[in-house]
Amino acid sequence: MYATRTLTNTITQASKSFPVLLLTGARQVGKTTLFESCAPANYRYVTLDDPEQAALAKDDPALFFQRHSPPLIIDEVQYAPELFRAIKLIVDRDKKPGQFWLTGSQKFHLMRGVTESLAGRVAVLELTGLSYGEIKQRAAQTPPFLPNKVWLEQARERAEKPLLLPEVYHLIWRGSYPRIVTDPETSRDLFYNAYIQTYLQRDVRDLTRVGDERAFLQFLRAAAARTSQLLNYADLARDAGVDQKTVKAWLSILEVSGIIYLLQPWHNNLSKRLLKTPKLYFLDTGLCAYLTQWSSPETLEAGAMNGAILENWMLMEILKSYWHNGLQPSAWFYRDKEQREIDLLLEQDGKLHPVEFKKTASPNIKAARHFSVLEKLGVDVGHGAVICLKEEDVPLSREVDAVPVGYL
Repeated sequence: MYATRTLTNTITQASKSFPVLLLTGARQVGKTTLFESCAPANYRYVTLDDPEQAALAKDDPALFFQRHSPPLIIDEVQYAPELFRAIKLIVDRDKKPGQFWLTGSQKFHLMRGVTESLAGRVAVLELTGLSYGEIKQRAAQTPPFLPNKVWLEQARERAEKPLLLPEVYHLIWRGSYPRIVTDPETSRDLFYNAYIQTYLQRDVRDLTRVGDERAFLQFLRAAAARTSQLLNYADLARDAGVDQKTVKAWLSILEVSGIIYLLQPWHNNLSKRLLKTPKLYFLDTGLCAYLTQWSSPETLEAGAMNGAILENWMLMEILKSYWHNGLQPSAWFYRDKEQREIDLLLEQDGKLHPVEFKKTASPNIKAARHFSVLEKLGVDVGHGAVICLKEEDVPLSREVDAVPVGYL
């Protein structure tokens, strides 16, 4: 079964305006499948996972493009950054849109080449695992989340049945990689074991010289155990048995290869009492649950990580609603030295929209008690939301709604 992706329409439109499309994302999120489903019949395909093709692309880009002429899909283009300059020459000579569709799973190498050679010529799009809307086959009806009345009315109309606790934790535990979702026969444990081995052997070695893969795996598990928490380099270093400099380098690897996401804290120039440490999240909660060795959705829901991993999943669903529409969210969290915290702030049109994540089916206005701190900081505050397990949306106040998780 193929799951239609929300990004499909954006790819079609971008290809009419830009000569180059670059689709980034972690391994196995469906980049190649998505491009192949969108591409017209005359598009050719080549993958640089093939060592012979990668060697030709690196050693002789001009000959590579004589063999593989546009319109062309190039998979895993990060293996030959030498191609970017050659692509620039081709698209500058022939400015026709949609000539090259590129995929890559290592953002650092990709973006360096894009910045140097393809600025103004490329549309950069980001793909992650399947969103809940894509899993439920309503990909085209998944607009960017914003907790206002317009979005809420649309969400209410497209919602089918409530998303309840057991199904939520099944989604969290199994994960969002397309193969896991679309093929129930795929063993979740075997998939993630193979994924980690491939990740260690390919991406990690490509990005840096990790001398001790066992220590890196221990570090990966330690990071997973701290999902939805403030980033603490010292704790990670202690648990992995390495120094903090190594931890920072390894976190960078996880970030650029699409494994983790660092949510930055909101701050302004008026307050010196705000923390400046980011929070750590995994882009795929199934991988996070596997690394922390939860054997079933039920044990995960009852275990010590139940609230943190639910927050992780809710946040990723919101961010996916932006990324999969070709947008970059203006997203932060709030935390000050008095321990007042707001899980998520979304900025649009000069307003900050506060969002709280709660594992409850009976929320009350106390869940939003810290929203008022924003007004004291002199910022323009938009409508807020408490994302929760309630079956129907309900106003908690004039400014805050309780929003069912199934609306995401």
